[in-house]
Order: sequence, then structure tokens, then C-alpha cells
Amino acid sequence: MQRTLLIALLLVTAAAGQTRHIVAISHRGEHLHHPENTIPAFEEAIRLGADFIEVDVQTTSDGKLVLSHDATVNRCTNGQGKVSELTFDQIEALDAGIKSGPEFAGTRIPTFDQVLRLARGKIGVYVDVKSASPQELVSHIEGQGMTDHVVIYCNLGIAKQLQQLNPRLRVMPEATDVAHAKLLIEQLHPKVIAFGASDFKPEVIAAVKEGHTEIYVDLMGATDAPEGWQSAIDAGADGIQTDRPGTLVEYLKQKGYK
Repeated sequence: MQRTLLIALLLVTAAAGQTRHIVAISHRGEHLHHPENTIPAFEEAIRLGADFIEVDVQTTSDGKLVLSHDATVNRCTNGQGKVSELTFDQIEALDAGIKSGPEFAGTRIPTFDQVLRLARGKIGVYVDVKSASPQELVSHIEGQGMTDHVVIYCNLGIAKQLQQLNPRLRVMPEATDVAHAKLLIEQLHPKVIAFGASDFKPEVIAAVKEGHTEIYVDLMGATDAPEGWQSAIDAGADGIQTDRPGTLVEYLKQKGYK
């Protein structure tokens, strides 16, 4: 049954051809040439024409939502320590740009609110929940008028809480296998499901498409190139998270997907 569904999907994809719109998601902003998870990286992603910026949300010791992929500030700033053990004032004092080059010296770790304000009216926000309460996330997203312009990558438990707090929010759990994908669809009825490289298999894709759910897939490393992008699109991807937003956007435009 799943094989039949996948074949049908591929035939529909081929027939639809260039009428599909594929979403370009800029991983941590444009971070290959700008400090990741910072305003300069997000501004460049907007300039390049990405549809979403992906942001990693953490909570400081005094309850402020800030952006950091890692649990510590060690790799990306001139400081040391866990985000959860530092106050907002301590986080705000760090230089999050100097390690990317002298031209970025003085760049700060942004707050979640700053990024939502920057994005409003310009680009969607793909929220990767690293460490943040559902209530705080919803409060900030609603407060910045971004309810209809975010997708929230999170586990099943957090997704349920978010849906209870605001049913309009698009939660985006990750499919890990066929059984889990079906469970997510049954319990959440999500509009979109996230896929990593290990999930992106025909039988899992078919299970998600059977639930009339879109797929956003992470393509990093060797697959983050035209051949990998097209292969993912042909297999059923509706969105691609990339480290190369400018090149992906141009490719999608050339192929009529954007």
C-alpha cells in the first residue's frame, strides 16, 4: 500500500512539474558567511529571498528567551558557560560575532522577540525549541503578531501543549519511522512534519503524505546541492532546510518552484 502511494505521489509530482512551491529554509540564518543565529545572518537570509529563517531558542537563568544552537555559549561567543545558568544581562554582554571575523565584532546574541520583530512582514520563522516552555513561546509569538508565520519544531509532548495554548500554531514534530509518523498524524493532525536525513525514506514519506501533511526536510553536507535538492523534491519534500540559502533560492527560481 505504501509503495503504491509513493508511486502515485511521484506521478503527481511529475505531472505538476513546476507548479509546486518549495519552501527555502535558511539554517541558523545565512551562517556560512555571518555569525549563526544573529541579526546579520537573518538579515542576509531575508535579502537572499529565503522563505524561513531557522532559529534555536534557549532560556536564560532569569527566564528570557534568547537564540543559541548550543546549550553553552562557548563555541560562538567570547564567553563561557551554559545559557541556562547565565542571566540575560550576562548573555547580552557577550560578543557573538568576533569569532566569525572582525567585521562582526560587537554582534550580540539576539532575543527571540528581536528576531520575531525583524521577521514580521518579511520572512517566516522556523522555531527549533531547544529549551523553552510552551507558554513562553506562545506568549512571545502572539505578542509579536507572528502566530500565522511560524512553524515550531518540537517533540510530541511540547506540540500537544502548544496546540492546546493556541490551535492556530503550526507545530512540526519529526517523523522517525512509519509508526511514529502515523502517531503524530493521529494525535496532532499537523500541517507539516520535519524530516532529517535518516527519516527521509520512501515508506515514511508515503505515511506522511497519506495523512495529507507537508514535509520539510533537512539537507546538509553533501546533499545540500542541486542534485540533493531535486532528489528530495522528487521524493515529496515541500520545504528544504539548507546551509546555502542563496544558491537554493536561485535553483528553485530556475526550476519554477519559487
